[in-house]
Amino acid sequence: MNRQKPASPDAIELEYDLDEPPQKVWRAISIPAFRAIWLPAEALAEPEAIDSKPGEEVRYRLRDDNPPFLESTVTFTIASNDRGGTSLRIIHDMPTIKAGRMVKAAANHNGSPIKLAA
Repeated sequence: MNRQKPASPDAIELEYDLDEPPQKVWRAISIPAFRAIWLPAEALAEPEAIDSKPGEEVRYRLRDDNPPFLESTVTFTIASNDRGGTSLRIIHDMPTIKAGRMVKAAANHNGSPIKLAA
């Protein structure tokens, strides 16, 4: 199986060995009507895959439905396993959130801002 490294160190990586053949698993992850059973369209930032290598890998962009509406990507990679089934690898890459030097206060905050020394 292709051992692509996750884009971020905080990525969630899962691997499964399935009894179903790769063609059946590929249909389940790439055809919208089948994919919607377990990955609903509401979870997707875009209805179509953002990248695809037919029969091998497909990548979707997801969007949280709660603020701050973070986007992430999920990549599904499939390959035949030694038992005639499928090895399925799922990588969910979360966005890297960089902590600023100062936390922003709400617009109606009446206190003075905290300043950090350089």
